[in-house]
Amino acid sequence: MHRTAIPPAVMQLLQAGTVIPAQPLALDARRQLDPRRQRALSRYYLDAGAGGLAVGVHTTQFAIREAGLYRPVLELAAEQAATWVDRPVALIAGLAGPTAQARQEAATARAIGYHAGLLSLAALAKASEDEMIAHCEALAQEIPLVGFYLQPAVGGAVLPASFWRRFAEIDNVVAIKIAPFHRYRTLDVLRGVAQAQAQDRITLYTGNDDHIVLDLLLPFIVHAHGQDVRLRVRGGLLGHWSVWTQQAVAYFQRIRAAADSGAPVDPDLLALDSRVTDANSAFFDVANDFAGCIAGCHEVLRRQGLLEGIWCLDPDEQLSPGQAQEIDRVYRDHPQLNDDDFVRANLARWLA
Repeated sequence: MHRTAIPPAVMQLLQAGTVIPAQPLALDARRQLDPRRQRALSRYYLDAGAGGLAVGVHTTQFAIREAGLYRPVLELAAEQAATWVDRPVALIAGLAGPTAQARQEAATARAIGYHAGLLSLAALAKASEDEMIAHCEALAQEIPLVGFYLQPAVGGAVLPASFWRRFAEIDNVVAIKIAPFHRYRTLDVLRGVAQAQAQDRITLYTGNDDHIVLDLLLPFIVHAHGQDVRLRVRGGLLGHWSVWTQQAVAYFQRIRAAADSGAPVDPDLLALDSRVTDANSAFFDVANDFAGCIAGCHEVLRRQGLLEGIWCLDPDEQLSPGQAQEIDRVYRDHPQLNDDDFVRANLARWLA
């Protein structure tokens, strides 16, 4: 599947930039898939105004593969995207593992109707740059790709600008999720894209949950081919946006309007970055090196009633000591960021 086969309305959405939550996995007390609540999550994100769904990614738990849940979870989200709303929805499937496994996942996602694959290179963390690029080229033969700079703290590899230049030269790359949680490495991605002269073809998405607002608000300038190149991050594909999503869509739209206007930026909008980052520190369990990042998102969804519990496939994956209290704190400190009223008003309909 080549990028030219993506429906024009979906491609326009991806290129313009949109809100794409990384979808969690809804399990019951037996740690089995809960289809009703899995559907409810998709309905929540769609009604909140998300432009896409990312499924089978880190937030969905990479262990869904071993659990035999990869296809069922992708199918549930695609079904809701097709039936719950009457508008284009970009469907992004996580691709992981060695080349043979990732190619099979790409084929599965393509058959279900996904438009692109978010390519994790965690399985190749110790491979050479040449080996990584060969892997990416093989996957690009199967499905349009969204690159993924996964932060090393949760299994990603450090990827230099030279890698991103070569990756951006692959014709079937449509976007890159920049998520190293590291400003210097974020610039490496931008430099690579500019050096490949791919900035008009590849849309940049933030995955830097520690700097969401500023990534979206600021212009970036890098030097390539003897000139300054101005780049913008146009959207977000974020685990953080799996919670409080309606308010995320609201501030995304506000940021987008400010960035496109060319007018001086409201200082309160700049200050919003610190609020969102502080909330993320609780959800992603920064105090414990991100050990509870998935369970933390589950806990917010549990409090809202979208999930029954915070169960993960790995029984040892749970809230860290003190993390629940940190979530309590950011609820108190930043009440304007939660969407509890929105969820309360619609929960019964989503669970029906």
